Amino acid sequence: RGTGKTSAAKILARAVNCLNPKDGEPCNECAVCKAALEGSLTDIVEMDAASNNSVEDVRAIRDEVNFLPTVAKYRVYIIDEVHMLSTGAFNALLKTLEEPPAHVKFILATTEPQKLPATILSRCQRFDFKRISNEDIIKRLEIVCKESNIEITKQALNIIASLAEGAMRDALSILERCMQEEGKITENLVKELVGIPKTESVNKITKSILQKNTEDALGAINEIISEGKDISNFLWEIIKYVKDILMVKTGQKLTIYNETDFENLKKLADEVSKERAIRLISELSKLENDMKSSTQRLIVFEAEIIRLCDKELEATSSTNSGDSQTGGNSNINAGEIYARLEKIENYLRAGGG
Repeated sequence: RGTGKTSAAKILARAVNCLNPKDGEPCNECAVCKAALEGSLTDIVEMDAASNNSVEDVRAIRDEVNFLPTVAKYRVYIIDEVHMLSTGAFNALLKTLEEPPAHVKFILATTEPQKLPATILSRCQRFDFKRISNEDIIKRLEIVCKESNIEITKQALNIIASLAEGAMRDALSILERCMQEEGKITENLVKELVGIPKTESVNKITKSILQKNTEDALGAINEIISEGKDISNFLWEIIKYVKDILMVKTGQKLTIYNETDFENLKKLADEVSKERAIRLISELSKLENDMKSSTQRLIVFEAEIIRLCDKELEATSSTNSGDSQTGGNSNINAGEIYARLEKIENYLRAGGG
């Protein structure tokens, strides 16, 4: 998603109809290109299969393809989100794809090609769009900011590119939201607008867990709650932060952090072993799943954080896990663990911490 599938389809539709193509590229200056860019060229038809997915919609196309294009050389049909077509619609389209008229081109765009019938896929040339690299996203954002006279820090660009996860459209959407605010676009502004906890808060709770400091961990949680941040997003940021600790331990340089935050990250990386970091990611990922199925997400979250900060609880849990893996008695001290967790949950329900 957001990698330019529909945009590329529109460019291709112009390219096959351009009166003066340049090395296969549309000139964007001839009458056909200008009409296509303005959206007034009736020979290029864009259909959203998400809202037009019935047999009748495809039959309308099947009836139209018999007519010659009015202006352009080819009548081009761009079917977006084609995987949303119903089974009947696919069957109705199949015959046209098998023997398309010489003056008709079909361009199918989808984020889920695995949902297309094999009979459709076998009759298409397939082009897989890959995630856009952070470097390319940043380059494009820099051009947009320069043309719009927007002042933005390098760190803010890195954050936006990372949040976009390879989708240029998402990156531009985040930037557009930031541009509505006055002044320079900074890292903290981006995080504030998209609801991401500050790196300082994530560092604080991660450090507290690694150092078994329950009081500081609960303090970090209270700060996040008071700021109105979503607890699930906070957990996801912690998981990513521990993952970054692992990356640093393998010698990776992370551009998403400023110099101060990177130094704080590196200090934690020096204090923790790879084995413990991996185990912590596993435990936090399990917590994420537990929270999804719980109606009391905050209670579950706080209870698990307290458990991770409790030396006795974690040691007992690790021992039981080891016994289970080696075929030993996995119920050793289980009653004590449940009793402790029950006390923690009762304490949290009473509004403690």
